[in-house]
Amino acid sequence: MDKDKIQLTGKDILEKDFKVSMRGYNQDEVDKFLDIIIQDYQLFQQEISKLHQEINQLKNNKRMIKPNQVTQPSQVNYDVLKRLSNLEKAVFGGQLKEE
Repeated sequence: MDKDKIQLTGKDILEKDFKVSMRGYNQDEVDKFLDIIIQDYQLFQQEISKLHQEINQLKNNKRMIKPNQVTQPSQVNYDVLKRLSNLEKAVFGGQLKEE
């Protein structure tokens, strides 16, 4: 979220004091303040929507990877060594001494 565009914090809103005119609060001042709040909330909503889309994309990508596609390195090494051993036995037969 672009923090430079956000004009208010929760503390700013909470501590805001409006000047009282003859008939109550200055309506223009209140309207301007509420306009800033509305702009901030629109930015928050846009950012929240963007983050929800990102989350959904990441979840979809995770589902596309099948568990069988992820192989543990130690398992791969064991399989390679086992195949190599079998190949040596097939090629050299009884010439190798098994330890």
